[in-house]
Amino acid sequence: MELRRKHKLTAWQYLSLGYLTVIIIGTILLCLPFATKNGENTSFTNALFTSTSATCVTGLVPYDTNTHWTILGQVVILALIQLGGLGFMTLVTLIFQLIGKNMGMHERKILMLSAGEEKRNELKRLFKRLLLGTLIFESLGAILLSVRFTQELGAGKGIYYAVWHSVSAFCNAGFDLMGGVFGSDKFVSLTRYATDPLVSLTVCALIITGGLGFCVWDDFVVCKGNYKKFKLHTKIVLIFTAVLLISSTLLFLLFDYRNPAFANYSFGERLLVSFFNAVTPRTAGFNTIDMSTLSDASYLLTVMLMFIGGSSASTAGGIKITTLFVIIMGMVAVFSNKRDIEVGKRRIHNTLLRQALAVFVSCLFLIMTATLAICFLEATNETATLQAVLFETVSAMGTVGLSLGLTPTLSPLSKYILIALMYAGRVGILTVALAFGEKKNTAEIRKPVDTLLIG
Repeated sequence: MELRRKHKLTAWQYLSLGYLTVIIIGTILLCLPFATKNGENTSFTNALFTSTSATCVTGLVPYDTNTHWTILGQVVILALIQLGGLGFMTLVTLIFQLIGKNMGMHERKILMLSAGEEKRNELKRLFKRLLLGTLIFESLGAILLSVRFTQELGAGKGIYYAVWHSVSAFCNAGFDLMGGVFGSDKFVSLTRYATDPLVSLTVCALIITGGLGFCVWDDFVVCKGNYKKFKLHTKIVLIFTAVLLISSTLLFLLFDYRNPAFANYSFGERLLVSFFNAVTPRTAGFNTIDMSTLSDASYLLTVMLMFIGGSSASTAGGIKITTLFVIIMGMVAVFSNKRDIEVGKRRIHNTLLRQALAVFVSCLFLIMTATLAICFLEATNETATLQAVLFETVSAMGTVGLSLGLTPTLSPLSKYILIALMYAGRVGILTVALAFGEKKNTAEIRKPVDTLLIG
């Protein structure tokens, strides 16, 4: 009994190793001959990169998805995206229910961490609504996208493309199948539909819905849309999401209003493009314009949005909206000389501020370190400018997938750095740290207090 307890995985290790297992299985499948077209060989590094990007719902790719992978290879990628978007533990829950086995306390603790749910008895209901909500949103998205895609590609291919892109958008993955479809160009994403309201707004709606988080959906259903009854988490996510989307849209419109790349666009079309640019950096990865044509101000705004990301317990990445909110409110409390972090009639525990700062600083540190390392490794790569490398590392850490075209030109070692960033970004910095660094203290001894000068 003691031996069994000693070697039992912690909840954090369970989650970390779960994603790693899925990534390895995906890598093996993508290395097989059936996965690639024209007998092309896929190296282990590029297969691992693609599998990690799909499982971590990022969207950075070493190959154009449509021109390199066969239908079977694309299905494997889509399955990884769906599993990565819903979360590894959702599959575990489904398996437990299918085999009719009740989950123990240990399994329930792990699921709570994965789903962001606080009450054990609410897990079963939450996951049922999660699966049902995912099916509904992805189905509606596929129906709307099929209107346009079937017109251009025919019934069979159009429906396949509609389903594929609906899943990719809802899971905030950013993978697309548009390369080589309307010409020989690769890595084109949704640039063909920059001024198409049906495709652009449908994709935006899927990205936003997936990025809100499963707990927000559940709270919305439980409270029947009554804002006053929402949990604090739900209110913060909804308000901050709206503020970021509106302000970012207006800023993109302002920063690129005189951009020659949009000279032929009407005001309405520019507004549509600006709105899409405000939505997709929130970890989606699709683009309707060439990202290299953005002004410097729009480039920096995009990097900032990629770093922030979406909501916790969602398909989105980044440091998360709530993390930024807690840090901002912590700053307000310090500048106001208040002991507690107050939000309306509530108080936020200082432990959350410590966790938020740990996430913020560690993500920033990893991005800076990775950028420095890749710049050194790619010194002879003319496309690896500081601007392109920083964009790529933030995109990987935030599981976004937007790119300035650098990934396919990187050396294997640089790709492994991005793989590590994508994994850490999806699993979560805190989860990875606790999984491989957690130590049980039998007796906590508090050391003497000392002080430092700040500011």
